[in-house]
Amino acid sequence: MNFTGKAILLDIEGTTSSVSFVYDVMFPLVRRELTSFLEQHWENVDVQLAADQIARDAGHGGVEAWCGPNSMDQKENVEAEVIRLMDGDVKATGLKQLQGLIWRHGFESGEMKAHVYPEVPNCMRAWKDAGVDLRIYSSGSVQAQHLFFAHTESGDLLALFSGHYDTTVGSKKESTSYEKIAADWGIDSAEILFLSDVVAELDAAKAAGLQTALCVRPGNAEVTESHEHNVIESFEAVLASSSA
Repeated sequence: MNFTGKAILLDIEGTTSSVSFVYDVMFPLVRRELTSFLEQHWENVDVQLAADQIARDAGHGGVEAWCGPNSMDQKENVEAEVIRLMDGDVKATGLKQLQGLIWRHGFESGEMKAHVYPEVPNCMRAWKDAGVDLRIYSSGSVQAQHLFFAHTESGDLLALFSGHYDTTVGSKKESTSYEKIAADWGIDSAEILFLSDVVAELDAAKAAGLQTALCVRPGNAEVTESHEHNVIESFEAVLASSSA
């Protein structure tokens, strides 16, 4: 497909990177390290902020209002809620914040290197060279996105992006989220191409006026519902020449 707009907005899981890396490497690391991480870093400001957000996501005013003043009770409740949310594959903001903190240790220690599909780095560089602005919109926190693209199997790709969005903007399945992103970007929605492997996300983006393309990658969930989106199997299918 030929793209002559100004910007490309990218999902991560199933789009730039394999679903299996997220579910088989990143999520298990959180489960494995969760107890010791909370024990060692509970007083850290960022951990406390994440814990408070987890409590608010659960309908409480904060972690102390939820669990009382005892830190052991707080840690136990936060840990149990994290496991519950992960078991349900819930895209909650506080969960994503805490996951990002645990992943930071994994990436910075060298234990993890993020998977990206082979053509992704060169295609993104080609889009940038063509004058196209690239940004990420993922359910993973902005912090986790930074870590992910700074520590990939293909090296540090973070500089290719000029912005990042997460669920603090809103749900990826709500059109208002994409309207907010376009407004923050300062460009018309029609000038943005959104790439994702989830039809419901693409439907929301299309309703907000964005151009869309469905990424069909090995290991992605089979798309059975009808849709009106372009379909690509590789970023090489997107030939970009910015209209800027």
